[in-house]
Amino acid sequence: MSSNSDRVDVAHRTLRQAIIEQALKAGTRLPEDEIGRHFAMSRTLVRAVLAKLQAQGLVDTYHKRTATVAQPSLDEARNAFAVRRALEREVMKAVIARWSPVVEKILSDHVREEEAAHAKGDVRLSTRLAGEFHLKLAELSGNALLERYLSELVSRCSLILAMYSRPHSSECAISEHSGLIGALKKGDIAAAEHLMDDHLSSVESRALLEDDTAAELDLGSILSRFSARGSG
Repeated sequence: MSSNSDRVDVAHRTLRQAIIEQALKAGTRLPEDEIGRHFAMSRTLVRAVLAKLQAQGLVDTYHKRTATVAQPSLDEARNAFAVRRALEREVMKAVIARWSPVVEKILSDHVREEEAAHAKGDVRLSTRLAGEFHLKLAELSGNALLERYLSELVSRCSLILAMYSRPHSSECAISEHSGLIGALKKGDIAAAEHLMDDHLSSVESRALLEDDTAAELDLGSILSRFSARGSG
């Protein structure tokens, strides 16, 4: 029997992936009883999962009887990216201060994973890896609080991109990540900050079109599909 914390982690990971990949669209209701049945969890544990998702900006629960997938407006989206740019500049400074061959290898290996996913045409994996590059940078900063806040913003921005983004090639993001590694390796803080600002502005520019499509969704079948992936 899995521990309660394991169940919470599995449910959180499953719902997070389903939201970010827009299988669960903005505004979708997330009934506690249905989630509890799917993951064999009590309502107390389901609420812990929803609280984690709310802290990441992926779920709205305020003054609602039933939680829903968050629906950030375009103004909220712009504000999220503005705060993210400020935090990522701090990450650049911290990573440069801690630069080493090990740090370089971790980031370069990740970019190679991105390139392999792009070569295979795996859009979902490419999207996930693109976000994880920034999480790795935050982790390598050595600042746990900065890592926590940026992790929440990356999740929020992933939802925004899922809601509003226009079609684009991930190739540009991969080349931008490689450019960032080059600036970090040189210890050029000004160049690294400039490249990061340009990179995030490019990412933000993909999130300008509203998606008015709506469909009736079967929460149970979506959760089954994402649960089957495991930690993927």
